[in-house]
Amino acid sequence: MEEQSAAGPRRRPGLPWSPGPPGRAGSPWRAGPPWGSRRDDEARGSRLPWRSTLLLTVLVVVGTHLAAQDRQGERAHLDVFAHVLLLVAAGALLWRQRRPVPVAFVTAAAATVYLGAGYPYGPVFLTVAVGCFGALVAGRRVAAWTAVGMFWAGHVLVSHWLYRWLPPPGDAAASWVQEPVIATWVVAFVAVAELVRVRREQWARERAERAQAARRRADEERLRIARELHDVLAHSISVINVQAGVGLALLDSDPEQARTALTTIKAASKEALGGGVRQVLDTLRTSGDAPRAPAPGLGRLPELVEQAASAGLAVTVEGAAPRLAPGTDLAAFRIVQEALTNVVRHSGSRQARVHVGTGAGALRLRIDDDGPATGADAGGGGNGLAGMRERAAALGGTIEAGARADGGFRVLAVLPLRASSGGTVERREDR
Repeated sequence: MEEQSAAGPRRRPGLPWSPGPPGRAGSPWRAGPPWGSRRDDEARGSRLPWRSTLLLTVLVVVGTHLAAQDRQGERAHLDVFAHVLLLVAAGALLWRQRRPVPVAFVTAAAATVYLGAGYPYGPVFLTVAVGCFGALVAGRRVAAWTAVGMFWAGHVLVSHWLYRWLPPPGDAAASWVQEPVIATWVVAFVAVAELVRVRREQWARERAERAQAARRRADEERLRIARELHDVLAHSISVINVQAGVGLALLDSDPEQARTALTTIKAASKEALGGGVRQVLDTLRTSGDAPRAPAPGLGRLPELVEQAASAGLAVTVEGAAPRLAPGTDLAAFRIVQEALTNVVRHSGSRQARVHVGTGAGALRLRIDDDGPATGADAGGGGNGLAGMRERAAALGGTIEAGARADGGFRVLAVLPLRASSGGTVERREDR
C-alpha cells in the first residue's frame, strides 16, 4: 500500500490508492453473497463488525510504522496526533454497515488531515477505500462520490500547492504524471463497488421473488385445504342435519324410523371423519409423501347417490366417466358432491339428475334439480360455488351455475381432459 519516494531531490511521493482485496476490506465478501437471506441481513444489522475492524486497525497502525521506517528523513515523525488520526480513520469503520455515509466522510477527512500533516504514506488510505466502498454498496452513491472527490481534491491541493506551508520542511511538489495512475485506481475501485451494488440488488430482487412465490404457494395450498374441508364437511353435515330433523320429528311417533335416522347420522359422521377430514389431515402431516388413502373420484358416484338417498334426495346418474387424471377426477367428484349438497340444502325438489359426458376434449358435468329454491340454509354462505369455480379454473375449465327457465337450478362444469395451466371462469350469480 505504500510507495517508495523517487531518488534524488526530496519530492512528495505519489498517493497510493488501492481498495485492497475485498475479502479483507469491508468484509462484505464471503463464499457467495453476504445478503443471501433476510436472517443474515438482520444479524449483520444487529451486531458491529468488531473482528474485521480490529484487523484493519492493526493492519493500518503496523503498516504505517513499517512505512515510516524508510521515510523518517523525508516525512514527519509519527506522533500522538498521527496515531489519533489512524485510530479515528480505522475505528470509524466499526459503523460502516449501520452508518455508511458518515463513515465515508470521517475516513476521508481523517486521511486528508493525515496527508496534510506530512506523515508517512501507508495503509491509512485503505480506510478511505473501505469506507467509500461500503457507502457505494449500500446505495449511497452521491455520498461516496463526494467523499472520494473531497479526499482527491485534498490530495491534489497538498501535493501540488499547499506543500510549501505544510510539514515536512523542504518538501517538493509531486509529479502530475502520478495523477492518471491514481485516477485508474479510483475508477477500478468504483467499478468494483458498483458491480457489487448491482449484484446485491439483483440478489435482493431474486430473494423477494422467491419469498413471494413461497407465499403464493402457501396461499394456494391453504385455499385447497379449505375447499377440501368445505366439500367434505358440507355434504356430510347436510345429511346429518336432515336426518337429525327426521329423527327429532319421529322420535315419539315412529321410534324405528328415528333409529334409522340416527344410524344414518352415525354413518355420515364416520364417513366425514374417516374418509374426508382424516385424509386431509394425513396430507398435511405427511410432508412430501404420498397420501395413504387414494383421492376420491367419479368412480365413487354410487356412494354419493347412496348418501344423498339417506338425506331424502333421489339421484339419477346418466353417462359414464372416462379415465381421468387424478386431479381432474378429484375436482369432478367434488363438484358433483357440492352440487348435490346444494340441492339438499337449498332446493325444494327431492330429485336430482347427474349427467356425465365428454366432447371436444373436455369432460362435461351437468347437475339439475327441479326446484323450487327454498330459504332453508344449513350454514352455507356461497362458498360452495366459489370453491367449484376455483377448482375448475385451476384446471383451465369453467363453471356455469344458475336458475333454469322452468324454475329449477343447473350446474354445468366443463373440465379439460388435459388440464391447462390456466383458464377463465365464467362467473354467474352465486346461490
